[in-house]
Amino acid sequence: MANQVISGIKETAQSITGAARPWGEFLDLSAFSFPSSFSDATTRLTQNLTHFRINYTIILSVLLALTLITRPIAILAFVAVGLAWFFLYFAREEPLTVFGFTVDDGVVAVLLIGLTIAALVTTGVWLSALTTVGFGALILILHAALRGTEDLVTDDLESPYGPMLSTAGGGDNGDYSGI
Repeated sequence: MANQVISGIKETAQSITGAARPWGEFLDLSAFSFPSSFSDATTRLTQNLTHFRINYTIILSVLLALTLITRPIAILAFVAVGLAWFFLYFAREEPLTVFGFTVDDGVVAVLLIGLTIAALVTTGVWLSALTTVGFGALILILHAALRGTEDLVTDDLESPYGPMLSTAGGGDNGDYSGI
């Protein structure tokens, strides 16, 4: 049983880190420039947040872990909360059943969010965690707005605009057909 749990956690961690974009691409200093307009900044923001979402999540998680490292009880509480999230939300293949009743994923998520907030308040790190996440989010938003998107290779599924901007079906101007 313990080996299955450990191997499941390892597989999930490998799939998450494998889905992250290369850090060299993420930190490419030649790709940084000021946006030419507010519209350009919001376009960069949405495209970069979509393209680098795993990298941003890893950074925020590491920052939060560094914040909690000074409080061993908080670390233990958040390991327990993290395991609850993993087993009750992320690693499930079939719907959660409790006493013969099927529990909706939305209800599970709300309960786990409540558990996370309770752990933050009970361990006394809610202000530190909130400050860290706020600071981290500010840095990540600055990164997303300042990093150019010209060199990013995206597919239609991860584009915030869907297939509207795709040129895969035809020439440079698209492949339009008459009605």
